[in-house]
Amino acid sequence: MFSGVAPEIIEDTLLHLATENEQYLSELPEQAGYFKETRIVEFIFLLAEKWHLDQSTRYQAVELLERFMIKQIEQMSDDRGSTKGRDQGQRSSWSSVRDQITNTFVLRLVSCVQLASKLSLHYNRVTSDTALRFLQSLKYSYTKQELLESELAVLNTLRFHINVSTPLAYVELLLEVLGYNGCLLPAKPLHQLCVQLLDFCYLTRETIYDTLLKITIENSTPSKLQIAKFLTVKEDFMLLAVGIISTGVFILSPGHWEQVVEHLNRITGITPQSILEFSYAVVRRIVGSTTPEQHRGNRGTKS
Repeated sequence: MFSGVAPEIIEDTLLHLATENEQYLSELPEQAGYFKETRIVEFIFLLAEKWHLDQSTRYQAVELLERFMIKQIEQMSDDRGSTKGRDQGQRSSWSSVRDQITNTFVLRLVSCVQLASKLSLHYNRVTSDTALRFLQSLKYSYTKQELLESELAVLNTLRFHINVSTPLAYVELLLEVLGYNGCLLPAKPLHQLCVQLLDFCYLTRETIYDTLLKITIENSTPSKLQIAKFLTVKEDFMLLAVGIISTGVFILSPGHWEQVVEHLNRITGITPQSILEFSYAVVRRIVGSTTPEQHRGNRGTKS
């Protein structure tokens, strides 16, 4: 149920999430998103389902793995410096490091899922025995000690800063704000649909954001600079949450859609046009039919 939290708590939490989101975007590494490709996300989602973990845990695991892998690569790059102009031996050394990262990737992924499960409020913790059995089923021969060392490697690399907010937290808080503001929406089915849409956006991330970029620049062939600048849009959790809710309301209760978009605009400062374009990109991926050009020609219809 929504509309059950004190307004001062809602306000403080919203401010905290907005600040956290802005800080993350201001420090965004250029490799952001590299480890959110569909195969990796699907692997984590299926593993979370296999281990009966709650919804937030799978998003937490994806974000942990992403941040850990980028930080690990950055640290290794700093330790070795640029390979440009180095001799063959040093290039071989970097190649060896790359192989090491590749060879331990599944182990690190499992460790991120384990850590995410320990952060879950439902506390359906993944034990070492469970994780080892899974790894053994994939023909890996890790020991409990190696599994523990892998968890510590993730923790140390991230300096124990692992309790990061996921897009689901943004979605649920914004739904809470909408309820407090008097939006008469079907809370439970809307929440369920938003979770399904969030799964969908994680699994089809590249296609959705590619469509959104082309809509934004009104060009089907974006330049490298435009793609680079668009990275902050792809990593903006507040925009993702707003877009998810807008799409969910459009599907489930279209009569409330314009009212909800206006509320979301006032709450977050994200423009109605940006919300519309994100929802369009998601719906287009779901139905797989219309084109950005057709969309621009029909913007005035609000349909």
